[in-house]
Amino acid sequence: MARPQHVSLTEAIGQIKDGDMLTFGGFTVWRRPMAAIYEIIRQKKRSLHLVEVNGGTHDDMLVGAGCVGVWESCWSGHELYGKLGGNLARKIENKEILYEDWSHIHALYRLAAAAKGVPFLPTYSAIGCDMLNPENDNLGKAGLRDGSNRHIGKHKFITYKEPFTDSEITLIPAASPDWCITHVQMVGEEGTVRVDGLRFSDEEAIKASKHNIIIAEQVVPEEYLRREPTRNMLPGYFVDYIVELPWGAHPTGLYGAYEPDGPFINDFFKSTRTQEGFDQWAEEWIFGVKDFGEYLSKLGITRLENLRANPALGYSSKLKRG
Repeated sequence: MARPQHVSLTEAIGQIKDGDMLTFGGFTVWRRPMAAIYEIIRQKKRSLHLVEVNGGTHDDMLVGAGCVGVWESCWSGHELYGKLGGNLARKIENKEILYEDWSHIHALYRLAAAAKGVPFLPTYSAIGCDMLNPENDNLGKAGLRDGSNRHIGKHKFITYKEPFTDSEITLIPAASPDWCITHVQMVGEEGTVRVDGLRFSDEEAIKASKHNIIIAEQVVPEEYLRREPTRNMLPGYFVDYIVELPWGAHPTGLYGAYEPDGPFINDFFKSTRTQEGFDQWAEEWIFGVKDFGEYLSKLGITRLENLRANPALGYSSKLKRG
């Protein structure tokens, strides 16, 4: 089995094609691969199909930049730094994007099914909810469940009378993204993935995906990771590309490394309530810098050091809270 390739961020994102299905590691404003998000926007990828357990600052940026054709998840927003994703809401209201609404557990089961190599998973969750109302099957109403799109199933779900107790149960179809992009604290030279803190649904997302890009604060010797194997999440054979990029989750946080940049996220939320506002923000922070290194220089060392976690505490002791 081939070992993962060590490449630049530009090279890794260059492998993604227009129309590909993507998912991401992390959760809301924690451990999102934001450097990759900026690069996707900078490379002007189009018609991407996002399938996520939950959205956040990262997918709201992609939607605002016009990179997304289909969005499937249960929620998108910035938590306490800006409520719901304003760009996604605007695009949905203006009918500029196709979306499919799922419950949180349904979104997770889609990736978990693909990770297990099965075509669906059964659940009683959300039976009777409007998410399972056929009238709210948006991709079906758009005529996209005819089998012509490899990313879209022939049914959003199927209600099935199981033969053991004769109860009705819902079958949720698997989703197998073309790419999962995940930011982590460490990755071994041969691809062993280590995540400190909460792992969220990263394992399911990575296993479900056909290809994986791992972006890490540090690339370290495999021997170092093998000293404590229980701290490692996945072996290297799941990984296609490795990118070493410190601070690559900014403005979201990375447990034990740095906090979310709340003011930055809040400014993004407030500045991008209109398309004109988004375009101006992107011109300054994405297109106005040549790469992520220049982005970090624009932020400045003082701002970054205030976010840096105290290694003894696991969080920054410099930020004002509450």
